[in-house]
Amino acid sequence: MNNLYNFIKTYEIWIFLLFAPITSAIFVYGVHLHLIPGRLYLHGRFFVLLFLLIGMVKLTRGNAGLKDLFKPMLIWKVPLRWYLFAFFFASSIACLTLYLRSLYLGVDFTDFTLNFSYFSSFYFTFNIILFALVGEVVWVSFAVRELSKIMNPFFASQIVGAVWTLWWIPIVIMNDGVIEDLPIVALMINMMGAAGMCAFIYRKTKSGICVWVLQIMLNSSCLIFPVSPRSDVTTYWAFSIVYFLVMLVFMFYFYGFKNSIKIKISSQ
Repeated sequence: MNNLYNFIKTYEIWIFLLFAPITSAIFVYGVHLHLIPGRLYLHGRFFVLLFLLIGMVKLTRGNAGLKDLFKPMLIWKVPLRWYLFAFFFASSIACLTLYLRSLYLGVDFTDFTLNFSYFSSFYFTFNIILFALVGEVVWVSFAVRELSKIMNPFFASQIVGAVWTLWWIPIVIMNDGVIEDLPIVALMINMMGAAGMCAFIYRKTKSGICVWVLQIMLNSSCLIFPVSPRSDVTTYWAFSIVYFLVMLVFMFYFYGFKNSIKIKISSQ
């Protein structure tokens, strides 16, 4: 048992990244087979992920590990410009995508309608906020932060983005509780861009709240602006690619090309 415990403790982050998409697939498939009540699906897929993480951290690091897990959510005293950046970044990328689309198609850039109808429901808005919170704690406060201890944050974020996509794939296949008909490759590009920007914001602020705001606005912008597959699949591809490319620009500009691709070798 001690050998098993030591193995889990040593490879905690990799074990979590392995089991996160596996548990997602099991849960979604269980709902599909009606082995798990459908009413648990909407929130259950996120809470299964969160409880998996909490259980693993409790096992390997105890209560001190749980406190450390949620510690970034207590950091709120950061310059206002980072809150503004997190709030407006995704919508700016959406506008840039739509502008590039208008140039390519030769249409009026302002010829689109913002859709706020989803947010007329308090329940829907609450879920957007809640799910972004779970994503921040799991994928950034834990996964990116832990991987960044053994490699560069850029590589860490891209590994997390790939696993994050794997976690989403069963849900996308189920095509329920998610934007309908998401192309999986475009989703992966989007999630790797999202993970990279989360890592960038966290590295600059150490604040989970800023990252939380960034994710709320990414999810919201995909619904408010006509950049999701509901409006046009090609535009969603463009949005995902632009988001990813802008993330690369921020990573390479602020950290330099060599620093952004160099893996840190731990001396421990």
